[in-house]
Formats: sequence, structure tokens, C-alpha cells
Amino acid sequence: MKHIAILLAFLITLSSPVAAQDFQKGLAAAQSGDFATALQEWTPLAEAGVDIAQFNLAQMYSNGQGVPQDYKEAVKWYKLAAEQGDAKAQGNLAFMYMNGQGVPQDYKEAVRWYKLAAEQGHARAQSNLGIMYENGQGVPQDYKEAVKWYKLATEQGYASAHYNLALMYTNGQGVPQNYKEAVKWYKLAAEQGDAKAQGNLAFMYMNGQGVPQNYKEAVKMFELAAEQGNANAQSNLGVMYMNGKVIPQDNKEAVKWYKLAAEQGDAKAQSNLAFMYMNGKGVTQDHKEAIKLFELAAEQGNASAQSNLGVMYRIGQGVRQDNKEAVKWYRLAAEQGVPTAQYNLGVMYAIGQGIPQDNKEAVKWYKLAAEQGFANAQGSLGLIYMNGKVVPQDNKEAVKWYKLAAGQGDARAQNNLALMYTNGTGVSQDNTMAYVWYSIGAANGNENGANNRDKIAKTMTLAAIEKAQAMARECMSTKYKKCGY
Repeated sequence: MKHIAILLAFLITLSSPVAAQDFQKGLAAAQSGDFATALQEWTPLAEAGVDIAQFNLAQMYSNGQGVPQDYKEAVKWYKLAAEQGDAKAQGNLAFMYMNGQGVPQDYKEAVRWYKLAAEQGHARAQSNLGIMYENGQGVPQDYKEAVKWYKLATEQGYASAHYNLALMYTNGQGVPQNYKEAVKWYKLAAEQGDAKAQGNLAFMYMNGQGVPQNYKEAVKMFELAAEQGNANAQSNLGVMYMNGKVIPQDNKEAVKWYKLAAEQGDAKAQSNLAFMYMNGKGVTQDHKEAIKLFELAAEQGNASAQSNLGVMYRIGQGVRQDNKEAVKWYRLAAEQGVPTAQYNLGVMYAIGQGIPQDNKEAVKWYKLAAEQGFANAQGSLGLIYMNGKVVPQDNKEAVKWYKLAAGQGDARAQNNLALMYTNGTGVSQDNTMAYVWYSIGAANGNENGANNRDKIAKTMTLAAIEKAQAMARECMSTKYKKCGY
């Protein structure tokens, strides 16, 4: 309105009173929603070269107000106003070129018009010019130049620029990484209602980056952003309700937020919502709905969804059982580094289901999963090295992997580690340690553990048994941190 008032004064000073009166009639009509009258009053002025009338006419064609939406016609009028130096028209014309609306997409032309507007102090143009430099669109990528334009826009209080500048400080692009400075700019944008800034500020509070860790403040910010429809915040709020670590667990509330984010195409939310349907958490169990959502997320490259989709095809849950399809999804997730998928793909190679049997390929995927700490893969590698059928037998390597899996509570690995101590393969023979791991394996559900423990006990003194029992208690009570080695 201020810009219109200034230009109106300009018209009154340099144009006829009739022209100024016609413009004012059009303005009053537009403000009341009567765009037909506004069009009637402004068109002759625009055709006569009045830049503000040209700009307003362009806005009407761009938004479809009083006329059918017509980007080409909008571009025509923006150009006429922009060529007269109207900064808002220059900025909007740049936007049309950037997005290919009414003209072929042309980043260089967008940059040219953004610069003209930005140099006149137009805040949105300054911010958008920063984006062009940040992304290297129409200009060589230049983070420092991006920061320069973001800073100029922030000086005028432009919320999006506050957010973009905060991102640069978060990532250390164009400026030294500085979480405190990032929080400062996120806060300024968040206070203006910028949903993305609210969401990112929530992350900073949740992780204690640039501010003291504060879960309540994180939840508050996520809620503000989520209520504005920010899918990322909705998805994260769903995670918080599902996990129940920061706020009371509420699966129904988690499902509510996942649904809102999933409907916007958020892959993480789609995957998590599918998980809720698969397990009947917060919703009635529905494997078909789970498949549908996993597929939506998987097709966007969500690795967790791809892995879970592989499982559902493998066991035929919600879909017809299909090992080839399972392998397809396991592979996509495995290539993104998901350890469960890597292990499952290894299993498929080992048993030759959905793919030709290939033990070397199986070992490759087991190793990748095991190196990420996946206990089942570690235990399987231990067995492979112990047996020496697929790789050269290496009992020390077997013990290494059994220990890693046993330390995560894998009952099979615990029993197998005990066998190594019983036989003195890969480790010094030690009945006490064998008893410890047989006992722990039995406690964790290994079917052979109790029988093996009782057998080894027959070779031990009562004092040795009591010592082993004490060691087993300590091992389990310390979550496998103090286990006698």
C-alpha cells in the first residue's frame, strides 16, 4: 500500500487529475474485490505507460483476478513496468523467468531482473538473488555472494532471508559454521511465522546446537510449524509422539501427524505411517495400506521403506509373496547403507532365493551390515569363518564377530562364543568363560544354552561355577560392558 501511495502521488503530480482519479477508482474497486472495475480503470492507464497500472494489471493476470489467469499476459505487463524501473515488477518478472511461467525458463534472465530490483533495495529480490547464487542458477555458484544478498534482505526484516541466512550459518556455507548465529536468524524468521525456520529451530533445541538442549521448546516449535502445514515438522512431531521420549507416547497422535505429512508426499512420514499400519499401532492393522504407503515412500528413495517393502514381499504380507521383488527392494535399501537390508540381501544370496546363489556376494553384504554393528550379520560372519566353507577358516576372526554380536545380546552368537571357549578355538580354552556365555545365551532364549551350560558345569568345581555365575550376572547387569575380557 505504501508503494501504491507513493506512485499515486507521482501520478497526481505529473499526470492529469483525471488519470489520478481513474487509478484511484481502480484501486478502490480492487480493494473491495471488484476486479472487473479495476481492470476497466487500469487498462487505459497501463496502455498509456503508467508503470503502477501496468504492474497491477500484471498481478491480475498472474493471479486470475477479474480475468482468466494468463502468465504470458502477466509477463507482458511486468516487462513494460520493469523497463520503466519498477522494482516490484522487476522482481516479479525475474520470478516468472525463474519458474518458466509465461516465458521459457531462463535463469540468466531471472538473475538480470533480480539484480536490477535488488540494487534498488527490493528485499524479496535480494533474497531470491541470494538463492540463485547459492544454487548456481544463472550465475556461478557463490556462497559468499549469496550471504551478501541474504544479509541485505535481512536488514529489511525479510523472513525468508532470515531463514536462508540461518541455513548458511548452520552449514558453514559462505560464512564460518556458527550454530549460535544460525539460531539467532532462525528465531527472527520463526517469530515472523516462517514454518521452515520454526522446524529448523526445533531441531536446534532438540540437539542442543547453538542453544541449551530444550525438548519442550523443540516440541513447541515443531507444533507451530506443523500447524502451518509444514510436512517436515509434522513428520518429526509424529516421531516424537511415537517414541514417547520427550512427550508422553501417543500412537494415535503420531498417526495423526504422520497422515498430514504423508498426504503432502513426505517420504519419511509415509514410511513411518506404513510402519504403524503394519504393526497396528495407533490404527487398525492393515498390511495392504502399509504396502501402499511403503511403496509411495520407497519410490521416492526412502531407504527404510525400501527395506520394509522387501520384508513384506519376502514373507507375503499384504502382497503376494515374491522373492525377486524382495531382492529388488533389499538391494535398493542396501545400496543406501541400511544394515538390515544388507543382511537380508546377504541371506537371499546365501540361500539363492530371488537371485542365483552366491556365497561370496552373501559374505560381502554380511560384512557391510556387520561393520555397521548389525548383530545378526556379525553372528552369521562368525559362523562362516568358523566353518570355513565360504571363506578360509579363521577361528580368531570368528571369535571377533561372535564377541561383537554377543555384546549386543544375540543369543545364538553367545552360545557359539561359548563353544569357542569350550574347544579353545580362536581363544584360549576356558571353561569359566564358556559357562558364562552358555548361561547368558540360555537366559536370552538360546535352546542349546542351558544344556551346554550344564554339560560344562560337570567339568568345573563349585567355586568355579559360582565365579562364572557372578561374572554372567555382572556381564548382563552392565549391558555386556564387563564380561571378563
